[in-house]
Amino acid sequence: MRAPLAIAGTELRRFVRDRSNIFFALIFPLLLVVVIGLQFGGGGPSGRVALTGSGGELSTALAAELTDAGGTVSETGPEEMRELVARGRVDIGLLVDDAAEDAFAAGAPAEVELISSSDAGSPAAAQLVRTALQTLSLDRAQLTALADAGVPAAESDAELAEAREEVAPVELRAVDVDEIAQELGGLGQFDLGAATMVLLFVFLSTLGSAVTLIQSRRLGVQGRVLAAPVSGAQAILGQVLGRWVIASFQGVYIMVASVLVFGVDFGDVGLALLIVLVFGAVATGAAMVLGSLMDHEGAANGVAVGLGLVLAALGGCMFPLELMPDTLRTVAHATPHAWGYEAFAEIQRHDGGLSDIAPQLGVLAAMAVVLVGLGAWALRRSVARAM
Repeated sequence: MRAPLAIAGTELRRFVRDRSNIFFALIFPLLLVVVIGLQFGGGGPSGRVALTGSGGELSTALAAELTDAGGTVSETGPEEMRELVARGRVDIGLLVDDAAEDAFAAGAPAEVELISSSDAGSPAAAQLVRTALQTLSLDRAQLTALADAGVPAAESDAELAEAREEVAPVELRAVDVDEIAQELGGLGQFDLGAATMVLLFVFLSTLGSAVTLIQSRRLGVQGRVLAAPVSGAQAILGQVLGRWVIASFQGVYIMVASVLVFGVDFGDVGLALLIVLVFGAVATGAAMVLGSLMDHEGAANGVAVGLGLVLAALGGCMFPLELMPDTLRTVAHATPHAWGYEAFAEIQRHDGGLSDIAPQLGVLAAMAVVLVGLGAWALRRSVARAM
């Protein structure tokens, strides 16, 4: 195995020395995780509110109520609050002035200025604010009624707490019959984007490494390797190992970075790594075929990028498979990305085990065997012909 490992090490060093990979292999995938997460992800903050107040009783109670309801409250000045709303960094801006504080303290109706942003989450955040204000209004009305009934102010809170314990809470159960909502439900905001970007960039980066194979053929490196005491099988195995390690590194890097930066949950980590390794073998075979059949680096690079993006889009890496028409979804299963997408879906959304993703892994393994075998045959044939 010494010769194949030496060849694989050479391929890895060539990949690392390419400075363009710093952006396209390390930074760009995480940017797309953010984009996909913002577009299709769930589990984000339920309401981002910038609150401007004097720190009085109303603003303090409102901030506490919004936080208890799951919102994210930041206290800012009036100008900063308006800027945050205008830039879409918060969903709602609230202005609680001194007049509102005085009215609330006196038990009179208080007016709060609400400024809504143009973001898609602003209506839900506005409803969260209205609910919080209604809750405070109800509490104030109850305290006023107790005071009118002659209950001392010091005992009002205790009386209300006792009354709430005696009343059975209302239970609301929502049943979602939408199959798509059920399928995508429970995902974190960036879970879907991270899984799909693993598939997209594992395939795209590995397919792009076909350019180095063409260069080595054109410069006669492959011929000199075979002239050394290295068999054809060893030379081909070294090329396969080099590209497979590149694919595996790309997938593992995106997974680790997504977990650390975005808190992504991939489900069973061992199974997620297994999916990456098998899918990387498919990408390796495709890179071998492309690098052996084409003779020009520029043309191969264009084909690699175009083919990688088209297959990724068709396989659900840019638009979820669940949202595709049935016919297109059937066609998508001609791509390895669709099988990888479904395997990740099983372990991320349904706590699937090895038996649950065995069909997807079996299909990917079969694709890998066919493509690697075809790539090995094409490489052996290409070395013998003049370029």
